[in-house]
Amino acid sequence: MENNQWIQIKVTSKTENLDNVCAVMSMLSNGLQIEDYSDIEDRILDGVYGDLIDESVLNADRTVASVSIYVSADKPTEYYTMYLRERLDALKIEHSLELISLCEDDWANSWKQYYKPIEIGERLVVVPMWEKYEGDENKVIVKMDPGMAFGTGTHETTRLCATLLEKYVNSESKMLDVGCGSGILAICASKLGAKECFAYDIDPVAVKVARENVKDNDVTNIECGVSDLLKGVANGTYDVITANIVADIIIRLLPDIGAFMHNDTRLILSGIIDERCDDVYASISENGFKIVEEIHENGWCAITVQKK
Repeated sequence: MENNQWIQIKVTSKTENLDNVCAVMSMLSNGLQIEDYSDIEDRILDGVYGDLIDESVLNADRTVASVSIYVSADKPTEYYTMYLRERLDALKIEHSLELISLCEDDWANSWKQYYKPIEIGERLVVVPMWEKYEGDENKVIVKMDPGMAFGTGTHETTRLCATLLEKYVNSESKMLDVGCGSGILAICASKLGAKECFAYDIDPVAVKVARENVKDNDVTNIECGVSDLLKGVANGTYDVITANIVADIIIRLLPDIGAFMHNDTRLILSGIIDERCDDVYASISENGFKIVEEIHENGWCAITVQKK
């Protein structure tokens, strides 16, 4: 296949699911293409589009919306589709998924110029595999491949989680990441000095990717495994737990996570759009937790909690 072949992965669902579909797909790519015509009549009445609107848009189904990401055709697209189906099925979102071949001259390599080292918090910097970091030598460097991994440091939810990790991880920390995706948070914790880390995901493909990223980062104290939330997690308590998923899954997680926490455990929850914060707040309180702190960025929220 020529090096300028790309695949569009397109998920279509009911318009009311758009926020959750975007939240899931943004874990794979920071560049989303959204097709949502639900408010087109209001826009016409407001004079936004005037006579420029295309007839195909006027005739589009207003009850559904589509979200697309683009991946290089030399990547195993089944990794992405399996991940999406697992996450969307877990949220009980009915959807269709399409793969569309595309050709764009020089896109396959030129996209890399948009991925540069990203500094997170005070100490961390996420560096693409092909880049050399020549900044502050005291920074903690995490190597990632944005063209492959589920969670690369470019998305707000990952940055928020990693920023909070810096505050709570120390040399005695036993860390657990629920829904690990690329493994980036466990890798960050390990490089911040955690004693041992455990990273779990429901998707075997994500676990495979996480293990590869762990190996590429030369860390040896991270154990990766397959688990539907907490079902396969080793018993015992952890000092720091991260769950960078989506609001509905966090709410499902909270009734059971207390068994893996002691009184000083910090539980970092992310992947929450601001509009769903109140629902998460309510579940936090109902399940015997209190909020320690929360941080927001571009419509996303991360919350640190502990037992009351």
